[in-house]
Amino acid sequence: MTTTQQAVRAYHEARFRGDAVAAAEHLGSSFSFRSPFITSDDRTGHLATLPGFVSIVTGVDLISELYGEAEATLVYDVHTAVAGTQRTAEHFRLENGKIVAILLIFDATPWQALTAQIHP
Repeated sequence: MTTTQQAVRAYHEARFRGDAVAAAEHLGSSFSFRSPFITSDDRTGHLATLPGFVSIVTGVDLISELYGEAEATLVYDVHTAVAGTQRTAEHFRLENGKIVAILLIFDATPWQALTAQIHP
């Protein structure tokens, strides 16, 4: 398993366990996150929404993992109690074995009425 694969898988697993401390261990000090709803330029802002999000997740099915030397893409289904199943693509950029950027791609339509539940 490569360093990129180890970091991305460990982050992904910690995130969906709701373990912000373990997830943060894999993020670089310089970090940015972009999704249809959340934009953050630091680890703290990104992980602040984790408890609310994980509280509505009922399961995750990993569909595909693609790894390069300093990048990775995961495609997965997130099963939720409030918005059904959400097909998601997540692209990671890494520097020195740490994740420095995440781009999350999904159809935001089912979530628009539910944003209050996933934002603290």
